[in-house]
Amino acid sequence: MVDTAAGPLATAARDIAATAAGLAARMAEQRHIDAGLVTAMREAGFMRHLAPARFGGAGGTLADLLDAVATLGEACPATAWCASLFASTPRFVPCFPEAGQKEFWAEGPDTAFVCSVLPFGEAVPDADGLRVSGRWPYMSAAEHADWIVVCARTTGAGGSRLTLVAVPASAVRIEDTWDSVGMRATGSDTVVLENVPVPAARYVDRDAVFAGRAADGTSIAPLAAVNGLTFVVPALGAAQGALAELTRHLAGKLAEVTPTPGMPGPGGSLATQEMTLARSAAEIDSARLLLTRIARLADDGGPFTGRTIARNMRDSAFTVELLLSAVNRVFRAAGTGGQTAHGPLERFWHDVNAVATHQAVQFEPAAHHYARALFTTP
Repeated sequence: MVDTAAGPLATAARDIAATAAGLAARMAEQRHIDAGLVTAMREAGFMRHLAPARFGGAGGTLADLLDAVATLGEACPATAWCASLFASTPRFVPCFPEAGQKEFWAEGPDTAFVCSVLPFGEAVPDADGLRVSGRWPYMSAAEHADWIVVCARTTGAGGSRLTLVAVPASAVRIEDTWDSVGMRATGSDTVVLENVPVPAARYVDRDAVFAGRAADGTSIAPLAAVNGLTFVVPALGAAQGALAELTRHLAGKLAEVTPTPGMPGPGGSLATQEMTLARSAAEIDSARLLLTRIARLADDGGPFTGRTIARNMRDSAFTVELLLSAVNRVFRAAGTGGQTAHGPLERFWHDVNAVATHQAVQFEPAAHHYARALFTTP
């Protein structure tokens, strides 16, 4: 385990990680995160970490959140994924109208939000606001949310626009549709809204969130500048966990096996094993450094130029490739003896490969955006 976590959130994450490690196999089988772990996240401060201080939020940093989520990912990437989403979403809720914010945090700062910014629904204006219908797939841990934020296409006199709407969990239906090879325990089911009324205080133009325009006129980090952290950091923890698992496995094999003259040892020659460990560790450390730069830029308040946003998008996508390379190499190096079905290494391998398919961290569109920023901005 890489012991860079020093903040109170990361310290609490160690205890949650120990519990999650023991529950990981059962949660993967059930395809949902354990409710007790979500309660532990609330108590540890994940939900309040980035919530506004005026509502009791912790005023935490993304750098501290990175440490905490990575710590969880070393034990159970699916738990880290859910914690990352719960902690990250409150960061942009201040873009909603002030009256809505007061409602969302009326019971305190530990409100659990889940969100989808993809327009899978339609919103129809009525006298009191909007009526929203649609189906939003892949809403991780939605069954444990207090408020659910979805994106709908609104068509009115001014044309079509994309709107983020927040509805209480009691207003939605959740369909059990998640059955993926990777990140099985995230419970990323489908959220269904059927003509749900949404007052004006509970919705905001998606552009405001993407641009980082808070309702009070202040600025926050634009979504594109930091969104990759939400999805990549659980994979960072998983890669760290996989490397630690391989190290233990190879050390045990070397201690148990008497080499046969002229034959390579377990996992190949000693030089091959050393190359695997060193190269994989270097890729993982490189990924962490890039992700930390993204977090610290946001914690310092920018500046967020077209180039820095594009660079952050590039780095988020590139770190996924680094982590994927490391984990796939680790899995191969473990050999048959280290690839136990339903074991931790298999779970790390599946989960990082699942993260690598997320559309928010694909390198080709990130590279295209980065190149355009280089060509078109001073």
